[in-house]
Amino acid sequence: MSNFVFPPLATPSAAVRGTDARYAVSRIFCVGRNYADHAREMGADPTREPPFYFMKPASALTPSGATVPYPT
Repeated sequence: MSNFVFPPLATPSAAVRGTDARYAVSRIFCVGRNYADHAREMGADPTREPPFYFMKPASALTPSGATVPYPT
């Protein structure tokens, strides 16, 4: 048994629809400006700028319906 200074966080996971199973999440892959209205919201020209890709850490995962804390 390890002697952690701080207890380790639980493994982030997502529910698998239609089952009681969960899927362990290690990375979240995202696409930005992937449709014209979103590109315009971001101040981009959807006919000239391609979508871009980025990643978020598993700690960014929030269960469906959960409250996302947002600073005032």
